[in-house]
Amino acid sequence: MPNEQTDTLVVGGGQAGIAMSEHLGKAGIPHLVLEKDRIAEAWRTARWDGLVANGPAWHDRFPGLEFRDCDPDGFPAKQAVAEYLADYAAMIDAPIRCGVEVLGAERIEGAGHFRVETSDGVVEAKNIVCATGAFQQPVIPPVVPQDAPVTQIHSYDYKNPDQLAAGAVMVVGAGSSGAQIAQELMLAGREVYLSIGAHDRPPRAYRGRDYCWWLGVLGLWDVASMAPGTEHVTIAVSGAQGGQTVDFRRLAAQGMILVGMTQAYEKGVLSFADDLAGNIAAGDANYLDLLDAADAYAARHGLDLPEEPEARMIGPDPACLTDPLRMLDLAQAGITTILWATGYARDYGWLKVDVFDEHGAPRHQRGVSVEPGVFFLGLPWQSRRGSSFIWGVWHDAKHLADHIHTQRKYLDYHEGAARKTTA
Repeated sequence: MPNEQTDTLVVGGGQAGIAMSEHLGKAGIPHLVLEKDRIAEAWRTARWDGLVANGPAWHDRFPGLEFRDCDPDGFPAKQAVAEYLADYAAMIDAPIRCGVEVLGAERIEGAGHFRVETSDGVVEAKNIVCATGAFQQPVIPPVVPQDAPVTQIHSYDYKNPDQLAAGAVMVVGAGSSGAQIAQELMLAGREVYLSIGAHDRPPRAYRGRDYCWWLGVLGLWDVASMAPGTEHVTIAVSGAQGGQTVDFRRLAAQGMILVGMTQAYEKGVLSFADDLAGNIAAGDANYLDLLDAADAYAARHGLDLPEEPEARMIGPDPACLTDPLRMLDLAQAGITTILWATGYARDYGWLKVDVFDEHGAPRHQRGVSVEPGVFFLGLPWQSRRGSSFIWGVWHDAKHLADHIHTQRKYLDYHEGAARKTTA
């Protein structure tokens, strides 16, 4: 049986793969999307039960379809996001083949295409779009030995408070996932310790407009790269409970114990950096900077938006901030679980092409890799700040589809010219 052939093979059937399929289809480019599980599987099973989108429904969507049964200013639950993506794929009639895993891909020199081994046979393609994003392999830092007398779990595997053994919980990482999970655990009656590193802490809304709107009018979604030194700064923002500003002082006042960045473990004792106050202060500064920028924009454009002076009120420092813990005996504190909300690593082991740097990161320009015919989609900051959001990946996909379409026109000319020469 001959191998299956297509012009462009898209690997991944989540938001990136669906967006890519739409633009390839509009350009008339034959393509196939392979998804090893179900459409939007990460939203279905690789997130905790109570997760909602971090942006409102009017904003975090593709241009061609609104969320059904969701207030535009609300934050869709994870299942609603998965259903939305499946609906969109059906609407555009995306050629997605589920339950097919890509095992390996390599260029066939002199043949003008790639040979892609899958769990359902071999596919030959002129182009490969890696649409699996950057959140592939959960990362637990090698701080606490696996044989330590405490359960360790990554946020990827966390589902709900009842899943964890009785006792206090140490949550490491105060980005969106860590902050939301820590609050969920606290509201479920758990004693919670939260290890906080460098972070941005934007307002959920200000003067009657969501944070996503302010980023848009201020031009911050289109910023092309991170400011120097902010590569490891996470963003603490939440759509949970109808959308609230993440306020670590308020969480501490409600009983959560804040500590600095987790550094080491020895004989049952965790130690923390002396950076808690600095991290909180930097987060506050980020918060106030956004308010300043919003006020300036509203004044410049004469916007009739209600003023919100109370938004600038920063609460008192809790005791855990003024007298921070530097060491903590886990057993004495009753901590039975360490939950690591510490991000993900890339995994492109299946792609046998020289497109990666010494750290394993793709070498690319706006998703167009250094290897002709290989493309990446869904990477954070791929072209701009909004690249990893649903609407942002849609725009990045259009750029890649336009590039592929242009290359096809050059090849069409070449083939036509060759026929004339041999005629």
